[in-house]
Amino acid sequence: MPNDIAHFAIHADDCQRAKRFYETTFGWTFEPWGPPNFWRIHTSPGALHGALQERRAPVQGQGMIGFECSISVADVHATARAIEKNGGTLTMEPFEIEGVGTLVMFQDTEGNVVGAMQYVEGVR
Repeated sequence: MPNDIAHFAIHADDCQRAKRFYETTFGWTFEPWGPPNFWRIHTSPGALHGALQERRAPVQGQGMIGFECSISVADVHATARAIEKNGGTLTMEPFEIEGVGTLVMFQDTEGNVVGAMQYVEGVR
């Protein structure tokens, strides 16, 4: 077994605000799933499914700390504009990683730090 990542979760203080951000910025769809303030995230057919959920503190006294996540995008510059238009904040301007692609880092509306990468054709 290759031990692939099977799921991701976005933790939010305001789930509706986060849902609007990801719907308008990336075109993701959300399906109510399980407990209140929990949605299943659909990014594209065949892609990894995720969850949007109310922020919790899995370690006493501190909020969620997790892995860095990068979203594959077709146009990193258009994505950077959409991030800012929809309430996110760029934390690193688009930066080319030679032989890999162009990466932009941002904070979503909930303060989560995320990457968006326009990969060089054939890399991903």
